[in-house]
Amino acid sequence: MSHRYSVALKADQFSKAVALAGFKSSYALAKEMHVARSTVMRVRAGHMTPGPAFIGGALTALAPMSFDDLFEVVTI
Repeated sequence: MSHRYSVALKADQFSKAVALAGFKSSYALAKEMHVARSTVMRVRAGHMTPGPAFIGGALTALAPMSFDDLFEVVTI
C-alpha cells in the first residue's frame, strides 16, 4: 500500500509566531504574506491545506521561523 503525504499547519505554533511577530490582524498578516486574507483564515481554520504561496509567505513574513516550526508533513 502506498502512502500519500500533505503539509499541515501547526496551528498553535503558527498563532504564537504571528503574535510574536506583532501582526494585529489577519489582513496585516495576509498582506505581508502576499496571499488573500480568506486564504489565511481558511488555512488557520483547517478548511484548506497550505499551498506553496501560503508556505512561502509564512516563512518570509514570520522569519526566522522555519518550515518545521510552522508546518508538518502528514499522511493522508
